[in-house]
Amino acid sequence: MSIKTEKLSFYYSQNTPFETKALEDISIEINKGEFVGIIGHTGSGKSTLIQHFNGLMLPEEGYIYIDGRNIKDKDIKLKLIRQKVGLVFQYPEYQLFEETVFKDVAYGPINLNLDEKEIERRVRYALEIVGFDFQTIKDKSPFDLSGGQKRRVAIAGVLAMKPDYLVLDEPTAGLDPAGRNEILNNIKKLHDIGITIILVSHSMEDIARLVDYIYVMYKGKIHTQGTPHEIYKHSEDLKRIGLGVPQVVDIMKALKAKGLNVDTDKLTVEEAAQEIIHAIRSKKDA
Repeated sequence: MSIKTEKLSFYYSQNTPFETKALEDISIEINKGEFVGIIGHTGSGKSTLIQHFNGLMLPEEGYIYIDGRNIKDKDIKLKLIRQKVGLVFQYPEYQLFEETVFKDVAYGPINLNLDEKEIERRVRYALEIVGFDFQTIKDKSPFDLSGGQKRRVAIAGVLAMKPDYLVLDEPTAGLDPAGRNEILNNIKKLHDIGITIILVSHSMEDIARLVDYIYVMYKGKIHTQGTPHEIYKHSEDLKRIGLGVPQVVDIMKALKAKGLNVDTDKLTVEEAAQEIIHAIRSKKDA
């Protein structure tokens, strides 16, 4: 069970003077249950790639398989693929339009022609899984909510379709710190209950803290891939292609250069704090 691409390529304005190759020879596999990050600077092809995962875009060259099915097969129903692979765009709250939160989250299930009881069950499930009390929130207008709450409602609308894979494109963009933490904590909970998460983000800190595996994109290609520790070891290469590293990485390297015997292979504030305390105590005991 996986999302798999084989030698996927895609062009914008193909066969015109404005032809641009957006993706080139992408071969990746994201297995069910994983938490994967996709990083790259603006224009690297991240958003184009993830729109192929549920058939919003179809490959001009190469293949995409969802749980072993080629999405370009004639008998494939893209509606079912889009139920299986939920895609949350940047600023999804701009797509809220109903008068109540319940109606907004119910929009997808209603279009699946489900009965009223199943629709309510799905709406309740989706709202509660992103941290809302169903009875308190269901009759409120989505436009009276905070930015972070609106985004959680928008994510609930995708979750009400019961996807196996959830793809999120910069889900914390534009939010204040409280809103960011709300969203990230809920994304972590979604993974904990078994939903495969694919997170596109510019935040090196978020990626380092949450994901198990990273694909780095550059000029429409997979530049490198590996675990967070493997990727962030090559900080100079990441900076060369326009990406940063978690601030903790640079801090630990600076401390090492100043003579503090720390392990620089730390990615989160919590890991770094423990390592610095250990290094200071060891220095005192020496």
